[in-house]
Amino acid sequence: MRAFIFPGQGSQAVGMGAALAGASRAARAVFEEVDEALQQNLSRLMAEGPADALMLTENAQPAIMANALATLRASGIDLADKADFVAGHSLGEYSALCAAGTFDLATTARLLKLRGKAMQAAVPVGEGAMAALLGTDLATAQAIADEAAEGEICTIANDNDPSQIVISGSRAAVERALVIAKEKGAKRAILLPVSAPFHCPLMQPAAEAMAEALEGVEMRPPSLSLYANVTAGPVDSPDTIRQLLVEQVTGRVRWRESVAAMADAGVTHFVEFGGKVLGPMVKRTAPDVTVTSVVSMDDLDALVKEI
Repeated sequence: MRAFIFPGQGSQAVGMGAALAGASRAARAVFEEVDEALQQNLSRLMAEGPADALMLTENAQPAIMANALATLRASGIDLADKADFVAGHSLGEYSALCAAGTFDLATTARLLKLRGKAMQAAVPVGEGAMAALLGTDLATAQAIADEAAEGEICTIANDNDPSQIVISGSRAAVERALVIAKEKGAKRAILLPVSAPFHCPLMQPAAEAMAEALEGVEMRPPSLSLYANVTAGPVDSPDTIRQLLVEQVTGRVRWRESVAAMADAGVTHFVEFGGKVLGPMVKRTAPDVTVTSVVSMDDLDALVKEI
């Protein structure tokens, strides 16, 4: 069995998609449709920068999605024929749902633009933070976050793999967590270069904005079951997916559990489209599976021959 997976924020880089667009008409069509949907030359920003503009959450989120979908469509692979499940990390869940036909491409781009703006606006710059705790397990990370909170917000945002947890919340609390993490034996504890504290209760205004936006959007059942971030289980109902996408804004990304659940369901091959971030997390969680990360045309050619 095979799962197609899609990366989240942090996989953006100037130059992304440029080679694909030059080599593939299908990829080029994706970028053109996203540009038109957003009334923005996002593809030029992706190809040429500047980097600080691409890093803005409202640009990074649709850019990462566009790159992932362009990669998939350039492959010419029939999703329903070659995969059994889809999943995505944070915003990558929208990419997965677009790939599976729940949202059309233009709608996905507009939703992610709005999501990025809403997440950025939810917390004033400088008041929130996120940090990666490396070499610590979930229970220890939870204890670190609880001790650091001191009445403020400090919670687990991403359970990425058995050795990588990301925490999120009020800046002072997250900074306290860095000290506590070292005391509790974490190999490394580092602040992340993000513009807002994602996946924590401080994002509630953004969750409300997404609830309103998703209420008015047509959603079709996905052609393949989605393993959802919030539940780490399969879901097919558009109404349920809509609710989980809202909960995801403030909730934990249960990526480790999702990967383990897919492996338990029989997935032996994970294919990451548009990035090389998720692959190592998958291997640390499920060492016996095969992981293929697809970014370049050479990667695509190899994948098509392989599957």
